[in-house]
Amino acid sequence: MSDPASHPIEATRLQLNLRILSIALYNFASYMAIGLPLAVLPGYVHDVMGFSAFWAGLVISIQYFATLLSRPHAGRYADLWGAKRVVMWGLGLSTLSGLCYLLAFSLLQTPVLSLTILCAGRLLLGCGQSFTGTGSTLWGVSSVGSLHIGRVISWNGVVTYGAMAIGAPLGVVIYQFGGIMILASVITSITLIALLLVLPRHAVRSASKGHPMPFRLVLQRVWRYGLLLAMGSAGFGVIATFITLFYQAQGWQGGAYALALFSVAFVGVRLVFPNVINRYGGLSVALVCFAIEALGLLMVWGAVNPWMANVGALLTGAGFSLVFPAIGVVAVKAVPQQNQGSALATYTVFMDMALGITGPLAGLAMSYAGVSIPYLAGAVLAIAALGITLKMRQQQQSGQESKA
Repeated sequence: MSDPASHPIEATRLQLNLRILSIALYNFASYMAIGLPLAVLPGYVHDVMGFSAFWAGLVISIQYFATLLSRPHAGRYADLWGAKRVVMWGLGLSTLSGLCYLLAFSLLQTPVLSLTILCAGRLLLGCGQSFTGTGSTLWGVSSVGSLHIGRVISWNGVVTYGAMAIGAPLGVVIYQFGGIMILASVITSITLIALLLVLPRHAVRSASKGHPMPFRLVLQRVWRYGLLLAMGSAGFGVIATFITLFYQAQGWQGGAYALALFSVAFVGVRLVFPNVINRYGGLSVALVCFAIEALGLLMVWGAVNPWMANVGALLTGAGFSLVFPAIGVVAVKAVPQQNQGSALATYTVFMDMALGITGPLAGLAMSYAGVSIPYLAGAVLAIAALGITLKMRQQQQSGQESKA
C-alpha cells in the first residue's frame, strides 16, 4: 500500500481543504482552551485570589514556557508514535489542565495551594498545545500528501489564530455571566469532546519505521530556516504587542482598529492564497512576504497620521501571513520523512523564542529611543531575512541546475 505522505492523493481543492480541516479542528480545540481564559486569568489571580501582578503575569507566561520546552519532544514522539497518538496525548493533557482549573478554583480558601494547582494546569496546557499542534499538522500532511504541506500549515494557522480571536472575548463573556467554574467547565468540555472525536478515527499511517535522526542533526538542517522565521516574527510581535501603545503615544484613536486590520490581513491572505506556495515555491513566496512585511513596518515607523499606520499594520499582517508556511515547507523537506515531526517542532521553537524575547527587548528599546523604534528594528530584520532568503534561493537553484 502506497504512503499518502509520499504520493499525493488526487482530490479536488474542496476535498483537500475539508480533509485538512477535519484534523485541524483538534488544533482549534486546543487553542480555544488557551484563548478562553487568556483575558480572565490575570485579573482573577490578582483581584480575586489576591496575588501580585507578577504572579498574575506568571500564570499566563508559564504556559508558553512549557510549550517552548515541550515542542522538540512533541516532534520526536510524533516521528516515533505517529501523529494521531500525539494528538490524543495533547488533548488529554489539555483536558487534565481544565480539571486542574476546576480543582484550583474550588480551593480558593487555601490561596497558595490553589495557585500551585493552577500553575500545574497551565504547564499541562502548554505541553498539550505543543503535542496537539505538532501532531495535527503532521496528521494533516499524512492525510493529503507532502505536496500540500504548505496548505496544511496555512490552515492550521488559520484555525489557531481564529480560536485565539474567538476564545479571548468569549471567555470574558462566559466569566461575566457564569463565573470562573463555568468557564473552567467549558474549557474542559471542549478538549474532552475533541479527544473523544479523535479516538474512533483511523490514523492515515503508522509511525515511521525509519531510523530517526538525532536532534542535533535535525537542528543542523533546520536552524537556518528557523532563523528566518524568528527574524520575520519580530515584526509580527511588535505590531501585536505594542501597536495600541504606539497609537496612544501619538495621540491617535484607533489602535484596536489597526490591530484588527493586521489580523484580518493575516488570516485573509492565507484564505485567498492557499496554493501559492506549491505553485511558486516556499523561498520565492517568502521573498515577497518579507518585502511586504518590511514595507508595512517602515510605514508604521514613519507614520504621520493614523491612516498611514493602519496601512502599515495591514501590510505587515499580509506579509507575515505566509512566512511560517512558506519557509516551513522547505524546512520540513530538509529532513527524511521519519524526522518531519522533529523538524517542524524545532522550526516552530524559533518563533516561540522570537516572540518571547521581542516584547522585553522592544519595550527596553522604546524606553530609550521612543515608541517608533521597534517598528524600524522589525523592518531591518525583515530586510535582512529577505537578503538571506534570496541567497538561499540562489543556492537552491544552483544545486538544481548542477543536478540537471
